[in-house]
Amino acid sequence: MSTPATHPGAFQPLPPLSGRRIRAAVVGAGAIGRGSHFPALARLAEEGETEVVAAVDIDAKSVESFCAESGIPHAYTDLEQMLREQRPDLVTICTPPTLHRAQTVAALRAGAWVWCEKPPVPTLADFDAVEDEEGPAKGMAGGPYASIVFQHRFGSGSRHVRKLLAERAMGRPLVAHCQTTWYRDTAYYAVPWRGRWETEGGGPAMGHGIHQMDLLLDLLGPWSEVKAMAGRLVHDVETEDVSTALVRFENGALATVVNSVLSPDEVSRIRIDCERATVELTHLYGHSNDNWRITPAPDVPGDEAAVWQDFGPDVPSSHVEQLRELVVSMRAGERPRSSGTDGRTSLELITALYKSAFTDTTVRAGDIGPGDPYYTALHGGAPGWAPVAREEVPA
Repeated sequence: MSTPATHPGAFQPLPPLSGRRIRAAVVGAGAIGRGSHFPALARLAEEGETEVVAAVDIDAKSVESFCAESGIPHAYTDLEQMLREQRPDLVTICTPPTLHRAQTVAALRAGAWVWCEKPPVPTLADFDAVEDEEGPAKGMAGGPYASIVFQHRFGSGSRHVRKLLAERAMGRPLVAHCQTTWYRDTAYYAVPWRGRWETEGGGPAMGHGIHQMDLLLDLLGPWSEVKAMAGRLVHDVETEDVSTALVRFENGALATVVNSVLSPDEVSRIRIDCERATVELTHLYGHSNDNWRITPAPDVPGDEAAVWQDFGPDVPSSHVEQLRELVVSMRAGERPRSSGTDGRTSLELITALYKSAFTDTTVRAGDIGPGDPYYTALHGGAPGWAPVAREEVPA
């Protein structure tokens, strides 16, 4: 018998979400599922919004211990069985990137909304395939939708700065810098799946810097073109270990972007110079109000600058804050932030960054689509970057 999870194109809407808790399932019992997704769901459970009904992992012992420790009633090693038997409203995906597409599609076909860890999927082709399984593509305007975990967008600091920039309170944005300079040693890359296109999806541009680039795009709006370079300066990997890029935005602003795993003094940083003020965020893996600084131009009246510098009650960026907003969208039957076109924009920029770096060309927004080799592989088959086929050695 076919099920919503297995029958191509099948779709069965779940019961209305009003007046009840949202039934959630966690896919992946590793560190991100245990340490970030489940705590966020548990926090909203305390607020009467959610209940975690199941967890899934291919490692039976791992998922059983996770469920026992967390009070989750049902442990599964088979995603489709869980979807069929539990029919969750929301599936949170905490597995390696190469699994994201298939697991997201299975959940959407079962009628569940999806909240998937970054990086979303390995390629633009995968992202578009996921969007084709969302509610609107099946004639259901109210969902389900698949959204990406970009928690740095959420919290009081980013909300305040986004509003100031949108209103042009500080004048036009002119110059920006986006920096993810982290450090990963050789032991980090000794793990077999790291540093490989097939299993990690990309290097620091994809796996590390995506959060800061996504936040920059969320603050400044659409980008229009990128010119980039990439290198392997230290690590013996397929992907890059450092990249730099120049990005032009539709509003005219120019930005530099640096992504590195070679930097002992680790920092995540965004700086935006506007006509009347500089906005700067300096942190590492998450930010609060204290991590933001606004420096007004000399001629800005003190009372006006004081308004800019008042961030209000401190709400740090977190999975909890994004999940809280996602639940509101679910109950309203509206597309959430970090989904669809809004969720695709950072992946498109990263894809364009790789294409520019590997072909020594300027890449414009919208250039990469079906038929372009970078649409289906971030390395684009580029000589020196594409994986080298390993020949079988006769026994």
